[in-house]
Amino acid sequence: MRQHVTIKEVAKQAGVSVTTVSRYLNGRYERMSAATKEKVAATIKKLNYAPAASARRMRQDQSHLVGLLVGDVGNPFSTMLAKGVYDVLQPAGYDVLLMNTDDSTATEARALNRLYAQQVDGIIVQPSAKDFAQYQPAIDAGIPLVVVDREVPNQPLAVGKVTSPNLTACYDLGCRLAARGYQNIISVSAQYAEASGQIPRMAGLKAAAARTGINYLNLATQKRTDQATLADQLQKWVTSLRGKTVIVSLMGPVLFDLLAIFQNLNWHFPQDVGLVSYDDWAWSRFVGDGICLVKQDMETMGNLAAHNLLKQIAAGTTRSATNFVPVEFIDAPSI
Repeated sequence: MRQHVTIKEVAKQAGVSVTTVSRYLNGRYERMSAATKEKVAATIKKLNYAPAASARRMRQDQSHLVGLLVGDVGNPFSTMLAKGVYDVLQPAGYDVLLMNTDDSTATEARALNRLYAQQVDGIIVQPSAKDFAQYQPAIDAGIPLVVVDREVPNQPLAVGKVTSPNLTACYDLGCRLAARGYQNIISVSAQYAEASGQIPRMAGLKAAAARTGINYLNLATQKRTDQATLADQLQKWVTSLRGKTVIVSLMGPVLFDLLAIFQNLNWHFPQDVGLVSYDDWAWSRFVGDGICLVKQDMETMGNLAAHNLLKQIAAGTTRSATNFVPVEFIDAPSI
């Protein structure tokens, strides 16, 4: 295999323009047919091309720079993940280039290519895309990679992953709520990426509802959804459903909106409706008599991802293991 593959050679081999290849690399597929997209992807894989990858392979020294991609830098739990990564990599002599993908596959594609151009020694990604083809160029270029928090369905087993058993945890939660006499579970999701951790959480709750014979529905909010709209939806369902209802926040930040809605509707938990929130808010024990939580340890995830990446870098390999960080159920009077 030739070592110095250029974007022009990729374009020539694929029978397209350099501009088309550039658009593909930057996730700009709007004016690109599915056939062209597949042809460019196949050519990139065949030629083992990644921006600056050949220069990276020729260097004798490491850059001591690691890329960290998070879905939403404004989410406190992405911050905790980043802290876990920093706490391991910085004492080891690595600088961390933190990039926000805004849960966009196109933004993520551009960010990955910037990291290739920066000749990073490794990448930790909280993925936005559900197809591993988005990340395959890193593996093809020999760049160590660890996928963290969210799961990509077709990720190769040999590629490092650190996550939590979201589906199992929410299945257990659903069964626990049914055992406490709840006939209805309403989950509330925030806007999510293709590879969001909220997807297996919904699947777990749905499976538990089917198993126990109770009702389940999810209210999906978007960035444009205001509290008043969500409040109207919740009030409609809570008043129309028979039996006890519990509301489950699938993302920590959603809890802020729910607490404001509870106050505006004069709802009290658990007297009027039960309340559970995913993720760990230390202050939540001071709200009412405390809020029931499903705790996901993002800082530990970051630690493990960084350790796994360092092992790959030291061994000169892209092969790594899968680690599952347990999810903890923290009981409280809100249910």
